[in-house]
Amino acid sequence: MSRASQYRPHRIVVLALDGLLPFELGIPHRIFGRPKDAEGRPLYEVVTCSVRPPGPVETDADFTVHVPHGPEALAGADTVVVPASYELGPVFDDGVLTPELAAALALIRPGTRIASICTGVYVLAAAGLLDGRRATTHWAEADRLQRLFPRIDVDPDVLFIDDGDILTSAGVAAGIDLCLHMVRRDHGAAVANEVARRTVVPPHRDGGQAQFIRHPVPEPRSATTTAARAWALGRLHEPLQLRDMAAREAMSVRTFTRRFREEVGVSPGQWLTGQRVERARQLLESSDLSVDQIARDCGFGTAQSMRQHLQSTLGVTPTAYRRTFRASAGSSQAAPPPTGRQKVSTARATRPASASVRALSNSSTG
Repeated sequence: MSRASQYRPHRIVVLALDGLLPFELGIPHRIFGRPKDAEGRPLYEVVTCSVRPPGPVETDADFTVHVPHGPEALAGADTVVVPASYELGPVFDDGVLTPELAAALALIRPGTRIASICTGVYVLAAAGLLDGRRATTHWAEADRLQRLFPRIDVDPDVLFIDDGDILTSAGVAAGIDLCLHMVRRDHGAAVANEVARRTVVPPHRDGGQAQFIRHPVPEPRSATTTAARAWALGRLHEPLQLRDMAAREAMSVRTFTRRFREEVGVSPGQWLTGQRVERARQLLESSDLSVDQIARDCGFGTAQSMRQHLQSTLGVTPTAYRRTFRASAGSSQAAPPPTGRQKVSTARATRPASASVRALSNSSTG
């Protein structure tokens, strides 16, 4: 069979619900609409559907959008994305699906990847897809989501959570982080970084939602850890010490650690490890350096240390990661994800999607 006949882009279906936020509706089209294979063909096909036949869908702005597909589009999805909506009715109020929404979700094939942006998480929760799992949403909605769905482990601090076949993100712009993460998971850091550059956004944002929550007493604007982070990024190959980073900002180690966590959302040690893992991913994909050399260049010291960190963070060894994404660099098809589950702001999947999707048609009290 020829490569041309094997070509099939990964199909993203975005579910547009009444009251949707136009910004969030556009995120999947912007991020997934950019990646191309070595022959210039789209790696993803993005379509939008409604729970009703094709037609207008209300937004939270002073205009409607015409959605060209009905719910049957969900049956052919490889990934379903549910953006936020301000008119979820009983889904938001009582945690139950409407009959038309339940019928639409029941069309999703077992094993389909499903993701939510912001309050789109209520749809996944009402469908029972998040029971026993970690999930996130906009920090202002986290407490309510937890009260309405006590079987979910709601984490209000992260930008997104990857639980394998189910992914959830925090509010609004965190949908960009989530979609870039899915591109990175599918095709590697190099492809995701190129999409980020063309979209003029960072390929990976440090920390989580904690840095965006208003505190009762504002911190002085002059006391930041920005210079220390920039200094450390240029020296990832060195054995960096916390006291040296604190000294760059003329702070005590205790003050620096507290301020760093407030600004970035994680400890300095966690941040350094994350930056080194990201650098290792880039080198594994784009260079022919040995694993030992990459380990030294990224500050892990030894290949064994880097192997342990990548296994813990990504769920795969450096060799397996390189084999997956270097082999797919010239392929016309989407690369299969690594065999492990990514764990940076993630949780391991506890069950296949099919177990949850089968019950969708019975999820409504209507």
